[in-house]
Amino acid sequence: MDKKSKMQAEKHLTGTLVLSVFTAVLGFFQYGYSLGVINAPQKVIEAHYSRVLGIVPLDRHATDAAGEDGTVPIPGTEPWGTTEGTLASPADTSEDLAASPHVLTMYWSLSVSMFAVGGMVSSFTVGWIGDRLGRVKAMLVVNVLSITGNLLMGLAKFGPSHMLIIAGRAVTGLYCGLSSGLVPMYVSEVSPTALRGALGTLHQLAIVTGILISQVLGLDFLLGNDEMWPLLLGLSGVAALLQFFLLLLCPESPRYLYIKLGKVEEAKKSLKRLRGNCDPMKEIAEMEKEKQEAASEKKVSIRQLFTSSKYRQAVIVALMVQISQQFSGINAIFYYSTNIFERAGVDQPVYATIGVGVVNTVFTVISVFLVEKAGRRSLFLAGLMGMLISAMAMTVGLVLLSQFTWMSYVSMVAIFLFVIFFEVGPGPIPWFIVAELFSQGPRPAAIAVAGFCNWACNFIVGMCFQYIADLCGPYVFVIFAALLLVFFLFAYFKVPETKGKSFEEIAAVFRRKKFPAKAMIELEDLRGSEEA
Repeated sequence: MDKKSKMQAEKHLTGTLVLSVFTAVLGFFQYGYSLGVINAPQKVIEAHYSRVLGIVPLDRHATDAAGEDGTVPIPGTEPWGTTEGTLASPADTSEDLAASPHVLTMYWSLSVSMFAVGGMVSSFTVGWIGDRLGRVKAMLVVNVLSITGNLLMGLAKFGPSHMLIIAGRAVTGLYCGLSSGLVPMYVSEVSPTALRGALGTLHQLAIVTGILISQVLGLDFLLGNDEMWPLLLGLSGVAALLQFFLLLLCPESPRYLYIKLGKVEEAKKSLKRLRGNCDPMKEIAEMEKEKQEAASEKKVSIRQLFTSSKYRQAVIVALMVQISQQFSGINAIFYYSTNIFERAGVDQPVYATIGVGVVNTVFTVISVFLVEKAGRRSLFLAGLMGMLISAMAMTVGLVLLSQFTWMSYVSMVAIFLFVIFFEVGPGPIPWFIVAELFSQGPRPAAIAVAGFCNWACNFIVGMCFQYIADLCGPYVFVIFAALLLVFFLFAYFKVPETKGKSFEEIAAVFRRKKFPAKAMIELEDLRGSEEA
């Protein structure tokens, strides 16, 4: 960012803008918290499921479940061999006991995956609710889902815990699916061009902060124990309440007011609140151009995004950046890093996992300052290539661990570098670049489609990684390395630079179909040098 742009950015960074962006990204904090919170107390919650369902886990058959006479309780009676209920011999219940691990696995899988299912379902309604209610009112209303979902989980011990947690995770997922579309839409529309990239990366910062806090609170001596786990699961409801009340102080998106509702004076008032004493007419003029473009486009549906050649290239780019974020292998690290550290020979893998969370957060902060200096495309490419090299190093470390014990350090360093490069580009950029690629007309539909794609890929990786890891062993990250190479090549040739460009200029880039992304960037740079 040059000196002039820096001065403009500082001039536009008002208290109202900071409050508005902070309040909005609390939705992503809840998303991150919900992603990370379910992993730490897994064993404690599974044990509680066993007691509620009357299931005896196989690893307790020979000890806890058996009484002095060698009998175990029938499912449905007192679970741990108490004097109440009917007792039966192991032979009488062998079929039920053999099935019990599968029942537990099913309920636990549902507890984890229903969050992503909820997100997939609700992501398609983002455009409708955002246009119908407005950005701020929509975020206010959907917070009811978050509060409801967190209450269900927080009260899990007072009812059928497995059903309450599954329902709570699903309802919370509905909220996060809506929020993950509404927040980037709002932040991109209230941010000045000079700050749009930096403020856009705050989505990812909120996510990793939520993950880190959930990991720390999930330690067994804090909230990840048999007494406190319901509070742990429901604690992000506090962030929902905070967001609800802070949203009452936030101005509506001036772009929504001007372009969608045609309320010129209200849009000017909103801009003055967000920009301070700056003259709003330049942005109003930009909005007028965008409004005219949107009027000529009419209303763009999800179907039209895919059938119209006008949007096809931008849609492909939007979907691919979401796919590259989820299929890069980062969720494998987040979900299974403790297991990977165990295989690498780390003595306290849970603390190493928290260390990953800390690094994750620190480099997300760094990316806030990098994104406007280096540009979206450059950071995205650098991140993908760095992750590719780290994935190969991780594979070498895991494969040779049995021959050289020092390879455990190679694996650990590779994991940390993998996370660092993710936060440099592939982590934060997909969340806001989609909002930048489309003008006001197609933006809600595009964000809905991109959000669904992100959630669906998240669900696929979460459900399939463990099976693939069991099949491929230490070579599992070779698959991710191959995918990262594909994503890098696609980004190099197809993803345009959006740094410092208005929505109209970005749309114009995609209208030049004869030029690949790299050529278009060079053309823009040439035009800029000529103007200078």
